[in-house]
Amino acid sequence: MTPVELSRTVLHAVRRAVDAGELSVAVPAHAVVAPPGPGGAGDYATNIALQLARPAGQPALRVAEVLRTHLACAEGVTGVEITGPGFLNISLDQQAAATALVQRIRRDGMRYGHGDSLAGQVYEVRLPFEVRAEVLADALARIVASQGGRVSTHHLASQTPRLAPQDGRVSTPHGEPHREIRSPDDQPGGDTRTPADQPGGDTRTPADQPGGDTRTPADQPGGDTRTPHPDSDGSTRPTPSPEAAPFELRPHPAPEDPTPLGLDAACWALLHPAPHDRPRITADHLVQRESNPLFRVRYAHARTRALGRNAADLGFTAEPGGVGGQQELPVPLPLLSLLSLLADYPRVLATVAALPRAEGVAAPSRLARHLVALADATLLLLPVVLPLGEEKPSAAHRARLALAEAAGTVLAGGLSLLGIDAPDHL
Repeated sequence: MTPVELSRTVLHAVRRAVDAGELSVAVPAHAVVAPPGPGGAGDYATNIALQLARPAGQPALRVAEVLRTHLACAEGVTGVEITGPGFLNISLDQQAAATALVQRIRRDGMRYGHGDSLAGQVYEVRLPFEVRAEVLADALARIVASQGGRVSTHHLASQTPRLAPQDGRVSTPHGEPHREIRSPDDQPGGDTRTPADQPGGDTRTPADQPGGDTRTPADQPGGDTRTPHPDSDGSTRPTPSPEAAPFELRPHPAPEDPTPLGLDAACWALLHPAPHDRPRITADHLVQRESNPLFRVRYAHARTRALGRNAADLGFTAEPGGVGGQQELPVPLPLLSLLSLLADYPRVLATVAALPRAEGVAAPSRLARHLVALADATLLLLPVVLPLGEEKPSAAHRARLALAEAAGTVLAGGLSLLGIDAPDHL
């Protein structure tokens, strides 16, 4: 059970309590669940009882007692404990949660973590002709698209390109063909004047021009006319506004031309650091050793693919199940870390919804760092996937293979959102 799914489970418990007449409150739009803090217990904790205490006109502890009854009988929940002023600490069936998570990743493939929370949302990004800004805008466009939105990029006036990626390609509105980053005076017969400076230049917007289209996206053919609708938990999710205010994208510029690194390493060098940090354009991004984070991510992905080939040679395939060896045994601690990172991947992608705030702009950097942590956790799993010596393939081996393949799928999906290739052989 992912944090998002557990949040919905908590809201279902609130709904059942309201329907039973035990609470008289409006069901909130969302419930925050997070790892328990100091003094907490279980796998996750939520402050929903504290949130509902005042609207319900009851003490938070009383609200927590009511909700604990309904949460305790939810599928996948093995225990609920109340701590502090009314925090609900939830323990999950680890084996069942692990199996369900792997099954979901296998079902969704590289689209795991994608959603429609930004459906109908259009972000207008203005950026200078600078290679890091171009690459960052391109990655943001892909991540926004993974959540159902769209990014349209426009270059700031009176700017000329400084640096360009290896093949001189970037993207404009997401999904459109790539184009070269070239200064107007670098093009054959190039004219550096703006439209307003050129003879007969037209500075009107499309809406001002004859036949200009002033319709909103909802009015246009195929436009999104959806109204707020209830989620599966009964809460109402508002439809995002079709147009967000334009904002400028100005990361710390690249100190030198990243072209010699090649496209993949150049993208990583520009995206892995936070946008306000100075990127390192060095050959360290090309070395194939553990000190190179990009190498570790791609190596972990390639190893998961190799495990599938090796398992086929041994006569067994992946099958989600109890990764601890037996269904009644707890999940080993290293695997818990991997499962937690896999479950948190959709939340990492969803942080792009914070655009145009810095938290949203940093979504590609946050994704890159999450992939490094996921790769490191995956590498700890690999030695126990295949049988050793005379050992016969067991259900645990098939389950661990399924988990490793799921991790490889998420690594490949995350790299693709950053515009980086994930080879099966390295």
